[in-house]
Amino acid sequence: MKRWLQTFGPFFALLLVIIIFAAISDNPGRFLSLANLRIVLAQTVIVAIGAVGMTIIIVGGGIDLSPGSTIALTGVTCALALQAGWTPLMALAAAVLVGGVVGLLNGMVITTLRVVPFIATLGMLGIARGVAKWISGEQTVNAPATWLNNLTVASPSPSWLLVSPGVWIALALAVLAAIMLRRTVFGRRVFALGSNETAARAAGVHIMRMKLLIYSLGGLLFGLAGVMQMSRLRQGDPTVAVGVELDIIAAVVIGGGSLAGGEGSIRGSLVGALIMAFLRNGCQQMGWPNYIQEIIIGSIIVLAVAADRLRHSRLQAGA
Repeated sequence: MKRWLQTFGPFFALLLVIIIFAAISDNPGRFLSLANLRIVLAQTVIVAIGAVGMTIIIVGGGIDLSPGSTIALTGVTCALALQAGWTPLMALAAAVLVGGVVGLLNGMVITTLRVVPFIATLGMLGIARGVAKWISGEQTVNAPATWLNNLTVASPSPSWLLVSPGVWIALALAVLAAIMLRRTVFGRRVFALGSNETAARAAGVHIMRMKLLIYSLGGLLFGLAGVMQMSRLRQGDPTVAVGVELDIIAAVVIGGGSLAGGEGSIRGSLVGALIMAFLRNGCQQMGWPNYIQEIIIGSIIVLAVAADRLRHSRLQAGA
């Protein structure tokens, strides 16, 4: 029963959110319409891609508080590269690479300087945001129109794509990440590291190398999320994505990930990202102010973490 709830619980939570907002909405048909679904999916892309990276980090026993700043930095990087005449593919690669460097630096501070992940990534939250403002001159960076601008449009072109191209990219990355976590040696080592670092070291896992890889991989995905953010705004903005790391972490925890490490799934994190998107979309359609959304999301994070800690306490008591 516990395994069944862990697997399907996030899906029931998503269904419950949809039913509640459809029931209290003045226009349920609009909330449940295909057009609104496309909008929600397009809005989910940034958090979903970030949640894939965060899942790998959290399963490995870490945490990263810098995704929002990394997204802002890489979005500005992409816009500056396009403005300088780089091809869209080169601009995308540069942004993703910058995200990977940020993740690598996080990993190096954690492994080399022995700084706990919370503090190391909290520091990077400020550093990456500051660098984004510095290289942009503390203003938005307008980029020429390219195919990158169409990655997060709600109505895709060509129409046979059905949903935003970014949605398909997020799904493809999620499938690859799920296979990597569940079917490869690297994935098994990530779970081993998060479950018990001492036992993983005794089993021959190179702890420092694994942490560097985990945070670098997370950074690459946050960099791609930054490109999606630039695509949505059609410009690089060093002030965007403030607090988006909370949505990303909440998506992972709601999806069954444990902040204690060693637990989590890409599938669950994607469902968690959808729950966050439908919550925001439902609140907007109801006309609720932004602070109501923040209170709801903050409460969900606290309840999800509390439920996870309670579950772990019961498991330890049973052992």
